[in-house]
Amino acid sequence: MSSTTKDTPPPLPEPLRVPVADSHTHLDMQAGSVQDALAKAASVGVTTVVQVGCDVNGSRWAAETAAAYEAVHATVALHPNEAPRIVLGDPEGWSRQGARAPGGDAALDAALAEIDALAALPHVRGVGETGLDHFRTGPDGMAAQQYSFRAHIEIAKRHGKALVIHDREAHDDVLRILREEGAPDTVVFHCYSGDAEMAKICAQAGYFMSFAGNVTFKNARSLRDALAVAPPELVLVETDAPFLTPAPYRGRPNAPYLIPVTLRAMAEVTGMTEDALATAVAANTARAFGH
Repeated sequence: MSSTTKDTPPPLPEPLRVPVADSHTHLDMQAGSVQDALAKAASVGVTTVVQVGCDVNGSRWAAETAAAYEAVHATVALHPNEAPRIVLGDPEGWSRQGARAPGGDAALDAALAEIDALAALPHVRGVGETGLDHFRTGPDGMAAQQYSFRAHIEIAKRHGKALVIHDREAHDDVLRILREEGAPDTVVFHCYSGDAEMAKICAQAGYFMSFAGNVTFKNARSLRDALAVAPPELVLVETDAPFLTPAPYRGRPNAPYLIPVTLRAMAEVTGMTEDALATAVAANTARAFGH
């Protein structure tokens, strides 16, 4: 029998009794077909997935996939790290598009216009992932990133769609810009990464907090503390697949069918039963990404 390698998909977990949604996934970055991913997820009680766009091409793909599959909702956006690449170029070719020449502010505005047009589609339920990333973007890219974030907030408000936020080591600036611009009715902090204090601020503002597989990591005590104080009516669950695979499968490919692993870990932290948390999460996701 061959030993498990980091490329071996984790086994199917015990199915959930109450169906839930994966509130944030990247099917276009996962191995296998969309149909297989959805069937596998549905077999363990994950009946809806939110496919998230990170650039113009990925956002188009998300919209097309949501139009083709009942179980898929789309969000569209330029990822916070995509905005500076459009403006300043990407000589290293770090993103999926490979190396790019600088396009300047005009190229960013053209890309934002594409996102705006996609955001108008009925099966596009959110604008994101947008926000700020101080981890990967240096000072030279901050202006483009903040300009893009503000533009996405405006797009979300105009179309009445949820705003899905990527916040990496940028908590104060993200909260400040939301205050300055005036937040849309629905805000989702994807892969919530703040502490318990920030969770209280988000709760007061009525922002959803979506927890990913990293809430199961040994060193993620502050995330579990945040989850413990987050109101159950504002909590979502996500994979961010193929990234952030929950323990004990960390380092192996993540996929929507692994949501039950994270949800069970979250139930322990919150002191809720699995069914009660699943019921809350399902209702919350429907509220966040509903029509």
